[in-house]
Amino acid sequence: MSDIKTIGVVGAGTMGNGIAQLAAQMGANVIMRDIKDDFVQRGLKAIDKFLAKGVERGKVTEDQKSTILKRIIGTTDMGELAKCDFVIEAVIEDLDLKKKVFSELDEVCRPEVVLATNTSSMSITLIAAATKRPDKVAGMHFFNPVPLMKLVEVIRGYSTSDETVKITSELAQKMGKETVEVKVDSPGFLVNRLMIPHMIEAVKLLEEGVATKQDIDKAIKLGLNYPMGPFELMDFTGIDICKFVADYFYQELNKELKWAAPVTLKNQIRSGNLGRKTGKGWYDYSK
Repeated sequence: MSDIKTIGVVGAGTMGNGIAQLAAQMGANVIMRDIKDDFVQRGLKAIDKFLAKGVERGKVTEDQKSTILKRIIGTTDMGELAKCDFVIEAVIEDLDLKKKVFSELDEVCRPEVVLATNTSSMSITLIAAATKRPDKVAGMHFFNPVPLMKLVEVIRGYSTSDETVKITSELAQKMGKETVEVKVDSPGFLVNRLMIPHMIEAVKLLEEGVATKQDIDKAIKLGLNYPMGPFELMDFTGIDICKFVADYFYQELNKELKWAAPVTLKNQIRSGNLGRKTGKGWYDYSK
């Protein structure tokens, strides 16, 4: 762990910039790469904004904020990641794109460097197969918002070594996270494998007229002590993400009907109402 001084993050979006911020807060130098400078600058601004709120709340000082930001370099050049001692990929959930990124990282990074993917559901084994170091590839699944959520799932691919799991877990813990080890490369790992069925079932209950979405959310929050109900959570994470993962499960898990996205869920996406990010989802956030 002591030899991980520079961490690479591929992708400057919501997850990528959150991971970059955590790494910098830990004391590492960070190289955050994306395909366009606009994306990089947007990611740097998001980190600045998050830290500024921390200053307002007395969580960090202005000096600490400045120090953290100075540790992060933004770039569009994949070659810059040659300097990194550990790399975390956080691009969109597109398997072909992830494989392309890992193939490039495999060429750029030193042979001993661990390459981790922040995928929320896709096969670590398939992603690792794009490299010549499958033993040094692992899943490192953070949750949104990255700086606040305590969990990281560390996932083994078919060839992932014990040493790689150890390095990845220790890094996540040094970032202030709790880790769980997913021993088998199974779609959705732990959290999404459990979360998506309860979202699908909630939509089915709504479709069947069993209860309103408000009462379904209320029942889950007060009956199971969840901080958010399933409709609130879909709005928070993005309704399109829920369907994307459900569709992936449907394909990967023998096309079982329990993974099939309900019509009402599909219609939400067709209407363009994807949740908080569009101002409207199951609930209206535009007011």
